[in-house]
Amino acid sequence: MRKRWHANLAGHGVKRPIGWTAWFRKYSAACAGEKRHGFPAWGLFGPASMAAWPSNEREGSVVPKCCDACEQVARIVLRGVAAGKTVEIDGLGIFYPDSRRGFRFEPRTLPQVFIAYGKEDEPLAAGLYEELNRAGFNPWMDVRKLLAGQNWPRAIESAIESSDFFVACFSSRSVRKKGGFQSELRYALDCARRVPLDEIYIVPLRLDPCAVPRTIQHELQYIDLFPDWNGGIERLLTMLRREVERRRPVPAA
Repeated sequence: MRKRWHANLAGHGVKRPIGWTAWFRKYSAACAGEKRHGFPAWGLFGPASMAAWPSNEREGSVVPKCCDACEQVARIVLRGVAAGKTVEIDGLGIFYPDSRRGFRFEPRTLPQVFIAYGKEDEPLAAGLYEELNRAGFNPWMDVRKLLAGQNWPRAIESAIESSDFFVACFSSRSVRKKGGFQSELRYALDCARRVPLDEIYIVPLRLDPCAVPRTIQHELQYIDLFPDWNGGIERLLTMLRREVERRRPVPAA
């Protein structure tokens, strides 16, 4: 999520949505316990589906019984919009305050791209983040998304699970170094086992002339962002756009 708020709901007069947790439970990868690429069903949900609201109640009865994750997310969303803030949930969408209806929800429609990198390569990873953002993708980078005090290992795993693409940035500084980059790469390889064989999920990038691990090199084609950064970015964006277009469901005849 983008932000966390501690505002108390009492006295804000915020209307509550009906069936929030049932809806979240149905379309949340965390509750479903499985990876959902693209989340096409969420595109069916918008402001119209949130039109029915019950009267205000005390905070303790806002969220029906559900899993702990649903209850926690629901309360954070309600507190955020009550305080007039925008709440973004990775892989789900964005909740905006709405004076008439309580909140307005916009489902995630942009393909999410997880950026894995070594800390030494953060400036280059940040440049990649900006390139993807300008190109109309929804990049995910830990320093841009994680909150102070958040359970970052689980947040990172959740972001990897919910992303449409996992971009691994290899360099001579990170390829043999122990740490978070290696952990994220192994988790993504495990997630890739559940992806259809004809889908591109893991996209290796080389930031310099480093040796890509054999497991990656033997199975996946990588893209070089050196010595021509712009040319490498263009090849990456072309590949991502083609894959997004290829994944689009064929309209029924």
